Amino acid sequence: MSHRPSSGLAAVSTALLAMSRHLEVRDVLKTIVASARELLDAEYAALGVPDDHGGFAQFVVDGVSDEQWKAIGPLPRQHGILAAMLHKAEPERLADVREDPRFEGWPAAHPEMSDFLGLPVRDGDEILGALFLANKRCPKETGSCGFTAEDEELLSILAQHAAIALTNARLYERSRELTIAEERSRLAHELHDAVSQKLFSLRLTAQAAAALVDRDPARAKDELHQVAVLAAEAADELRAAVVELRPAALDEDGLVHTLRTQIQVMDRAHAARVTFESPGIRALPAAQEEAVLRVAQEALHNALRHAEAELVTVTLARSGQGARLTVTDDGKGFDPRTVRRAGRHLGLVSMRDRAGGVGGALTVTSAPGEGTTIDMEVPGG
Repeated sequence: MSHRPSSGLAAVSTALLAMSRHLEVRDVLKTIVASARELLDAEYAALGVPDDHGGFAQFVVDGVSDEQWKAIGPLPRQHGILAAMLHKAEPERLADVREDPRFEGWPAAHPEMSDFLGLPVRDGDEILGALFLANKRCPKETGSCGFTAEDEELLSILAQHAAIALTNARLYERSRELTIAEERSRLAHELHDAVSQKLFSLRLTAQAAAALVDRDPARAKDELHQVAVLAAEAADELRAAVVELRPAALDEDGLVHTLRTQIQVMDRAHAARVTFESPGIRALPAAQEEAVLRVAQEALHNALRHAEAELVTVTLARSGQGARLTVTDDGKGFDPRTVRRAGRHLGLVSMRDRAGGVGGALTVTSAPGEGTTIDMEVPGG
């Protein structure tokens, strides 16, 4: 059965519309690769975004299962034909990539590829990435099947629009980063102006009380009373500032989009694979959404920094009128009782407090050598 969509303008239009629906860079890359593979009816497709160190900052594939990709190993380096596309900025159309003198082999788990079509994704003189396809789906009894000049032309059109979509996504993410930076700066000033000054006053008052405690106990008592008042005011102001730390993205994009974006960043930044699924989730009240996000962040931090996990899966699913968050890792695990006795909580107390604060519940399942599962349920509105 062929997976080729209807040919011509309609097929190209479908691919371009699919790319334009996304604003996150990772989503755009995945859509470009899937659209190219479907448009040209190829068995495999990939797109690599180069870094500045001879490797790839991102490398997205389509047609390879997660198990195969994990078995293949680390991201490829910029060598051979991939390097040619990135540095010469010219298309490459080969009847059999394995016979090209630049071919340097591939890992044992890598699928076999023969006919090959690749070209750079460019924004003016800047090369944003390398897009390539392999193994065109068609009868090969005569040995004459492979990518055609028409295929190359279609992929070139797709690559031009892919460059626009990718540039727009990068600009969008950059604008989001600037917004977050501005918000952090504003909060830092507020904390300095309000809480820091209040704490300074509290310190001076406490020092005055200490100086008076022997020679004028009555005045010392008054000063200590003022210390309590200042401490309560500082706590209130700090609490108000923390409330404002609710991520702006939650208000703009909602919980699912915000969590997905953060997990994509973690997946790129860490050696472990981090995945996210959100089947059938509905919007939650603001307090519940923030609690879920904070617990997910804490659980991910533990899995990636302490558990030595290779795979972390995050699921956010509907549970009645509310939601259920599950974060599972295949790391070294721990004995929750031992952690409590040792006075180390790995954020468990904070996570339970966040869940309980919105009427939810949190359970932790772990054992040495068996990974960890954090499960949180929160009610809806």
